[in-house]
Amino acid sequence: MIVGVPKEIKNNENRVSITPAGAYTLVNAGHQVIVETKAGEGSGFMDEEYISAGAELAANAADVFAKANMIVKVKEYVESEYQYLREDQLVFTYLHIANDASLADALLESKTTGIAYETIRGKNGGLPLLAPMSEVAGRMSVQVGAYMLQNYNGGSGVLLGGVPGVMPGKVVVVGGGVVGLNAAKVATGMGADVTVFDINAERMAYIDDISGGRIHTQFNNPYNLKEAVKDADLVIGAVLIPGAKAPKVVTEDMVKEMKKGSVIVDVAIDQGGCVETSTKITTHDNPCFEKHGVIHYSVANMPGAVSRTSTIALSSSTLPYVLKLADKGVDALREDADFMAGLNTYKGKVTFKGVADALGREYTDPKAALQEA
Repeated sequence: MIVGVPKEIKNNENRVSITPAGAYTLVNAGHQVIVETKAGEGSGFMDEEYISAGAELAANAADVFAKANMIVKVKEYVESEYQYLREDQLVFTYLHIANDASLADALLESKTTGIAYETIRGKNGGLPLLAPMSEVAGRMSVQVGAYMLQNYNGGSGVLLGGVPGVMPGKVVVVGGGVVGLNAAKVATGMGADVTVFDINAERMAYIDDISGGRIHTQFNNPYNLKEAVKDADLVIGAVLIPGAKAPKVVTEDMVKEMKKGSVIVDVAIDQGGCVETSTKITTHDNPCFEKHGVIHYSVANMPGAVSRTSTIALSSSTLPYVLKLADKGVDALREDADFMAGLNTYKGKVTFKGVADALGREYTDPKAALQEA
């Protein structure tokens, strides 16, 4: 298999999909790796390291896309990359097409095989390729929120940890999954008053247990959430439905009642956002906007700002799957139902139910689609 690693071109996206160590592993397994020059520089990996690992360098993205059978990326294709999609190529990356109809159309029209990191299941029912970036984004969300609360960013001037004689800031985390738990850990470590809202009693019991009760938990219903959000200094949106659009759990009416200068960080924005007022995806260049007196942070590639950590964490998780695909192609999916859950598009068909529902498209069972091939 010829594995292509193009340079990421999304705004301020400094991650790279395969490290020199990953390239070395693939080459030793008998595969060819083509890396666009300077693809790894944003994460601190130089071209010379890839050459030493046995990879070949390509002068530009067009060469990578033209030569490779499989493209391994970090983020979804941007519009200028749609031209490179083709039927005889497999794409392995974060796709997030439930919230991106134009990319979905491009994948379907080109009949490209699109396998999404975010919908591959783990043996324990988790999402093994989403988890590492969810951990990063969850931890970053509090760091970013604390920064935006400072006065010169338009925030209310609240220090999350407080000081002796002054109450700490209140942090509301909506969703107790990987993002939510990591956000709650960091916020609690900073000394904030933290409440996690969820609908899963067992998950809340787990959070209460591991935090020794320092992280408060509450059942997520509209009344409870409304009252908590109204009094919050920082709200973290961390609701996930794998592969599908995120539900709008925090409504505009709730946001209208928040304190002026409070902050919302909607980590679910890459799946459409779970806050009704998160109406646009922002970038690291211009990450925030204000609505109803509340600062909204809605950057879709948050981990790209801490690229070294993110690249190593992500590539370590994806490499075993990349190897399987390089060795066996789509047969690797036929042999593993959890891996098959990553198949979102195949030969012009939508093969993930959540994506089909979000886009209003016909759904084709992935097993049936692969059997027809």
